[in-house]
Amino acid sequence: MPKPADAVAPSGLRSSALTDDVSFLLARANAIALAAGNAALAEHGLKARSYSVLVLASGDARPSQRELAEFLRLDPSQVVSLVDELQSRGLVERRPDPSDRRANVVVATDAGRSLVAIARESARTAEERVHGQLSADDRETLGALLRALAFPEE
Repeated sequence: MPKPADAVAPSGLRSSALTDDVSFLLARANAIALAAGNAALAEHGLKARSYSVLVLASGDARPSQRELAEFLRLDPSQVVSLVDELQSRGLVERRPDPSDRRANVVVATDAGRSLVAIARESARTAEERVHGQLSADDRETLGALLRALAFPEE
């Protein structure tokens, strides 16, 4: 499978010491994946961050904005903006948290859940394009390694 055009690096830079830096490689791979994901999600009026909020709001967890910020590693003000935008489109609602009257939970509407189902296919296609050069076993291993880094407390 061909490499995404935006993933091709100038050949002179590929031999730099930076390509031995795991953090750089993670950041570069993330940038490539985000660009592909954002391009694929654009047809649905979403970007990776708004898609992530919508996916989480579509699940059973009923997260608060604070929980979304912590999980997505975003500033709370960014989550407020993302939820505001999704709410203005009728994709999510803020509802009182039954366990804490001072807080709200973010819940996807029927329209939001429908959009997630459609957008998920676009996101998967973009992911396949970016990771297509890896075997299924390598993708599974990569996912396990990234989960261990992303969630070290578990």
